[in-house]
Amino acid sequence: MKSFVKTVAAVVLLSQGVWAKDLASRLGVGMKNNSSEDVPAVSVVYYPNQDFGITGGIGIDTKKDQSKFVVNGGVRKILFRENQLNFYFGGQLGIVNYEGGGEKQNGFELNAVFGAEFFFTGLDSLGFSFEGGAGISSLKDVRFRTIGDSPMRAGITFYF
Repeated sequence: MKSFVKTVAAVVLLSQGVWAKDLASRLGVGMKNNSSEDVPAVSVVYYPNQDFGITGGIGIDTKKDQSKFVVNGGVRKILFRENQLNFYFGGQLGIVNYEGGGEKQNGFELNAVFGAEFFFTGLDSLGFSFEGGAGISSLKDVRFRTIGDSPMRAGITFYF
């Protein structure tokens, strides 16, 4: 019985990479909305290898007297993989600018996130991601916040 359990464990561990969506050396371009200000951002993701990804994004809203600007960058570490699904955690650092009520506010944000990116069978280049976590942001005041993207705010990335 012990040898059977060891064999099954070895097969599962060794075949884990076979089940996964391999994103190594792929660049993705899409959209996200996970910053402290509600600004949809154009985002990029690049995976130099199977385990780590580099992310970035920029969001702009030039509404008169309520303009917003967000730029951020971060890293992802894939924790484990399933068929057409990658679970990851990571960090993100950003700069935020907000103008409203006759005053301008500049600050930063630092987020720790976990999430999942899934792919539909047959659409291997289109990824949908959901993220959660915690962050700190400083515009006028420093605030701590939780991050939880609903399905309506999910990130969508097209991988080349």
